[in-house]
Formats: sequence, structure tokens, C-alpha cells
Amino acid sequence: MARSGFMKTGWISLITAAMITVTGCGSTGDQAVATVTTDQPAQATAAPSEAPPQTETRVVTDGFGEVEIPTNPKRISALYREDYLVALGVTPIVQYYNPMWGKQDYLKLEVPLFDVTGSIEAMLVSEPDLIIGAGEVDVAQYALYSKVAPTFRLPDDVLADSRKTLTLIAELLGLSDKAEQVLADYEARIVDVKAKLNAAIGDEKLVVLRMNVVDKSINIFGIHNTFVGQILYEDLGLKAPRFAEAMTEGNIVLSKEVIPELDADRIILLPSNGTWEDESNTKALEEMKADPLWQTVPAFKNGHVYPVERSYWQTGAITANGLKMDDLLRLLAS
Repeated sequence: MARSGFMKTGWISLITAAMITVTGCGSTGDQAVATVTTDQPAQATAAPSEAPPQTETRVVTDGFGEVEIPTNPKRISALYREDYLVALGVTPIVQYYNPMWGKQDYLKLEVPLFDVTGSIEAMLVSEPDLIIGAGEVDVAQYALYSKVAPTFRLPDDVLADSRKTLTLIAELLGLSDKAEQVLADYEARIVDVKAKLNAAIGDEKLVVLRMNVVDKSINIFGIHNTFVGQILYEDLGLKAPRFAEAMTEGNIVLSKEVIPELDADRIILLPSNGTWEDESNTKALEEMKADPLWQTVPAFKNGHVYPVERSYWQTGAITANGLKMDDLLRLLAS
């Protein structure tokens, strides 16, 4: 039997009782605290006194089974997948936010922020028609989101492919025609950028690294990494260093012993937090460039290390991939 939609007001007391299990830094003692983080002062929103009108629904299958969703949802939350909504011309009602690292600034959204470490009541206040979640939404969280609105958990096999993710989200929203046009434009852009990069760097090897500022460790992203694997190595046909090509994991911490063996001609480098204007990041980068071990790597030796903005390099979504291609053309082919 499909999980069906429901009246939000009937769940308020149940959600409040359950919030203690998911409330992070938004709680004090046994008191659950709900906040909506916005760029403007939050306004109190009273619970609706009357049930909303019934809407047409349909049954679809998500990562946890069958779920009944509105046929034409209008108020959408797609936590950390807002990129796909933007690509489809849809403005989400809230944007994913984590106080540890912020939000996806590149989307330039002017909507309330939903603190994923805080109270789920903030989502209730936003009155979504449909919540779209992904791998970070576990069974317990899924159950709570489902009490706020019909919730669709994207299957893991879809999440690994940006085209499949866009296509599925578009189908949920009744925007399949729009997705076809977006993907046609996306494919045409890839063909153009691939030709330009091939002419500029040929078979030179490129890899993406993340500098972890706290402990100064370095993560290397392999060819199977969902952020960069598909767009860089499959779509654009760029070559990876042997180490990144042999990795079975998406990313790992690069041990110092391996650095001299890293045959990378070009390196894309992003910080784990903040921007390159932050003093701690710029200092760590200068120390990295001066390190004799890193000077053995061709990219460092030849000055082919490129600091980039982290938020769109840490997602493999459609809009972000377009910005990656902009960076690659500017840094490698200009």
C-alpha cells in the first residue's frame, strides 16, 4: 500500500514529540526549538485552522517503496538538490543549510534556509507540497519528513547520474518536456567544451583535490566520485592520474608517501570550508605550494594548480557542472 498524503495540522503534536531525536544544535535540554534561518526577520506563522483542499495525487516508487504524491506539486523542497529545481526553472521554498559549511551559494537563491541540524518544525512552517530527499535522509528522518508532507527519497542508483536525477525530479514535478530541453542544451555545451579542452591540454592528466584546513590533510577525488567523475572523465574525456584512475572509492585522504607518485599535470584545488579569501585557507595554500613533497608533482612544479570555489565543485548537479565547465575553459583553455 502506498504511503499517502495527509493534513499537516494533525501531525504537529506528534512531530513535536519526535523532534527531540533529530534536533541538533537547535535544542536546549529537553526543550525542542524550531527556527527558520532567513536573510530577513522571520515572521510567526499560525497553524492553519482549516484543512487545505484535496488535490489530485498519484503513486510513485522511491528509494523506500511506494508513496502517494500530488500530481502537480507547487511548493517543493529538494534538500541539497535545489540545483536541479533551478535548472528546471523552479524556485524551491527553502534551501539546504548546514552551519558547519553553509549553503550552495552559487545558486543565488533568496529563500529561507532550512538548517538540517535543527528542528524539522521549520519545514512544517514552510508548508511544502512535496519534499525530495536523497542519500543523507535515513529511515528515521524520512519518517519525520513524511509527517510534514509527501516525501520522495531519490534512489541511490539515480543519484550517481546527474541526467537521471534531473529526469526523475522533472517527472515528479510534471516538467519532463522542460528536462528534455535542459539536457539537450547540456549535451551541446559538453560537446563544445570537450573540443576546446582537448585542443588546449590534450592528454594532460587532471585531478581534483580538497584541502582540509583543520588538519591540513588532502582528499583526492577519483574517477568514480559523484562530484567530478561523470562530468570530467566521462563527459569531457579528461585524463586522470594513474592513482585517481585506480581508486575504487569516490575520494580518500592522500597519504604523504603517495604525493611524489601523483602524476598530475593539472590540479583543481578546493578548500574544505570557507573561501580562498579566508586567511587560514590562503596560508595553508602557500604552505602547500612551498612543501618539497608537493613540488615533485608536475602540476605544482609548473604552476598549474587552480584554486576554485568549493560549493559547485562539491556537487555533480546540472547547474554546478555548467559552472565547472566555465572554470575549466577559463583556467585551461583561455
